[in-house]
Amino acid sequence: MLTIDENGWCASARRLPSPNCDSRPPGIPVDLLVIHNISLPPGEYGGPFIADLFLNSLDYGAHPYFEQLRDLRVSAHFLIRRDGELIQFVATTERAWHAGASEFHGRAGCNDFSIGIELEGCDHEAFEDSQYTALARLTVALCARHPLAAITGHQHIAPGRKTDPGMHFDWQRYESAVLALQGPSRPLPAFIP
Repeated sequence: MLTIDENGWCASARRLPSPNCDSRPPGIPVDLLVIHNISLPPGEYGGPFIADLFLNSLDYGAHPYFEQLRDLRVSAHFLIRRDGELIQFVATTERAWHAGASEFHGRAGCNDFSIGIELEGCDHEAFEDSQYTALARLTVALCARHPLAAITGHQHIAPGRKTDPGMHFDWQRYESAVLALQGPSRPLPAFIP
């Protein structure tokens, strides 16, 4: 069973602290979970490049695509690799830089009140069973630690600008897996695909 400690860290995750974060505004509850996908280079899996991007240590000469990322300073709270490995870059109590220009139900600046989870993948391929399992377990742990009211995709808070997690992400499978782990005793956040 995964847990998130009082400082916002998951002991079961590999911890790689990113400098691309800051303090959340005071008094704003963390009530939104945002699902993303990422692959570097696009459509290629494995390797160190996603972590390197979040840690500002990406070798821009390693692939022609990387040059356009040179000035980018981004992070997410978590990354779930294709094999289900869980990596944490930012404490959930801190603001990770994952959503960019975004809005959810009339509230702009989703980084202020959300947690971002990156799935290693792309818009045009199915995600792995191990990723759904890890994502469901992590979601239950996050629900126990934060007052999450809704779960949505990056494409839904930044329409026209972002397309992830994409059409191959199975929202119904995800919600069913979370419900199976959490049980009916606690209300689930609203899944808003």
